[in-house]
Amino acid sequence: MKIKYILFISVAIFTFLSCEKELDKLPVLGEQESNFYKTAADAVHALTAAYDPLQYNFTNSVYHFRWFIGDFASDDAIKGGSGVTDQPQLEQLSNYQATPNNIHLNAMWTAKYIGIYRCNLVFENVPSIEDELLTDEIKARLLAEARFLRAYYYYDLVSVFGNVPLVDRTLNPSEYNQPNAPEGEVWAFLEQDLIDAIADLPLKSQYPISDLGRATKGAAQGLLLRAYLYQEKWTEAQTVAEQIVESGEYNLNADYEDIFNKAGENGPGSVFEIQRSPLGGGYWGSVNGANEGNLTNIYQIARGAFGGFGFNLPTQDFVDEFETGDIRLNASVFMVGDTMGDRGVFTKAATGFDHDYYAKKYFVSRSEHEEINVGDPLMNGESNDRIIRYADVLLMHAEAAYHNGQEDVARTSLNAVRERASRTSAQALPEITATGTALLDAIYHERRVELGLEGLRFFDVVRQNRGTEVFGGLGFVSNNRLHPIPQQQIDLSNGVLLQNPGY
Repeated sequence: MKIKYILFISVAIFTFLSCEKELDKLPVLGEQESNFYKTAADAVHALTAAYDPLQYNFTNSVYHFRWFIGDFASDDAIKGGSGVTDQPQLEQLSNYQATPNNIHLNAMWTAKYIGIYRCNLVFENVPSIEDELLTDEIKARLLAEARFLRAYYYYDLVSVFGNVPLVDRTLNPSEYNQPNAPEGEVWAFLEQDLIDAIADLPLKSQYPISDLGRATKGAAQGLLLRAYLYQEKWTEAQTVAEQIVESGEYNLNADYEDIFNKAGENGPGSVFEIQRSPLGGGYWGSVNGANEGNLTNIYQIARGAFGGFGFNLPTQDFVDEFETGDIRLNASVFMVGDTMGDRGVFTKAATGFDHDYYAKKYFVSRSEHEEINVGDPLMNGESNDRIIRYADVLLMHAEAAYHNGQEDVARTSLNAVRERASRTSAQALPEITATGTALLDAIYHERRVELGLEGLRFFDVVRQNRGTEVFGGLGFVSNNRLHPIPQQQIDLSNGVLLQNPGY
C-alpha cells in the first residue's frame, strides 16, 4: 500500500487515549486490544500508526515544523507573517528568546513522543504475531522500518532539546516520571536503531512503486550520516556516505528546479521524503484528525492576493550568498516581479507588506488544490517534505572527507553538486580548487545555497560550532545551541525532568 494514501487509516485502526504524561499513551482498549496484534494486517496497521506522526504539523491545536527552528533561528529567513504580533512565540524562536512555555516546542515534543510510543508498541507486539502471511523476512523488515522511525523521532528531539528522556519500551504508570538521559546516550541509542535497521531494510529500488515513502536502507544510512556529522564522527560519516553513493540508488536530478514541484516528488535524488496527500478529512495537520495535508504550503505562500500566511521570508543575507549565475536562487526565492504560479505577479501592493522576498520551494498554485475536496481544502497542501536529498549526502560526504584529510575526495563531491547547479545556467559556476579552511568555507557555502529554506541551516551551523560566529549578531548565545525543554513536560514529570542550562 502506498504510504502517502494509507496513513489516515491508522486513526481508524487505533483508538488512542491520552494519559497524563506525554511520554506514554494508552494502547487500544477493551475488546479491540485483546483482538489486535493477531494477524499480518494488524502488524502493518501498527507500523502505519508509527509512520503517522511524521506528518503532524498541528499537535494539540498548535503548529510545529522543524523549519520553525531550522530557518527562523538562522540567517536564512525571518519569521514573517503579518508582523511581530502574529504568532509571537514563533518570534521568540526567531530571536533566540524562546522560553520553557513556548507552545510550539511543546507541540513538537508531544508529536515525537507519540511516534516513539507507537514504535515501541510495534517492537513489543509484532514479534509474537503468528500468521503464515507474516514471514520472518517481512517481520524483520517491518521492525526495521519501526527502528528507522524511532531513530528519526529521537534525532529531532536530541538535536533540538539535547538531554531528553530515553524511552525504549511502553511504560507502566509508575514509570511515567522519566528523567533526562545524557545527550550522548540518546545519540548512541538512535545510532544503534539505525544500524540495526540498515541490516534489514530494502534498497529503494527493491520496493514496488506502491510502497513509496517507506523507510529504505538509504534513508536509514542518510539519517545515520547526519547523526555522525552532528557528533563529529568523521570517519564513520565518510564510510556511510560512501555506502550510499556506491549503492547506485541515487542521482542528482538533472534540473534543480524539478526537485520541488509535484512531478519531482520521490525523484532520483530523493533519499527520504515524508509523503503528503490531498486525501483525508477533519482538521488540517491534527494528531487525530485523519489528515495528511501539508500546512507548510499555505504557511509560506505570500499574504494578500496570494492567499497564504507569508511566513519564512528569505533574508537579504541569504540572497546575497548566491553566486552570479547560480540557478538555485530563482528556484528558492520569489522576487518582486516574479510570477507566482497561477496566483499572480508578486508585487508588494498585492501582498500588503514591504517584503522583498518569499520562499519558493514549497509554493503551490491554486490549481494544485483542486483535488482537495475534504476537510479544509485551503490548508491541505500536498507537497512532500524533502527530508534527505542526495545532494545533502554528497555535501555531508565532502565535509567528512575534509575533516579526514582527504581534500581531493571532498572537492569531488562538492563539485558534483555545483556542476548540477550549472547545467541550465548561462554562466557556469567555477569549479572549486581551494584547499584548507577556504575549502571548508566552500563546503559550508554550498550547503547553504543548495539546501536553503529546507530547515537545515540552524542545525548545520550549531553542529559546526559556529553559532556565535554566524548568528551572534542576531542575538545567539552559546546556550541557544539547545532549546528549552517544555515546562509542561517538566511539570508532568513532577520535576524529575530537568531544564536545559540558560533557561
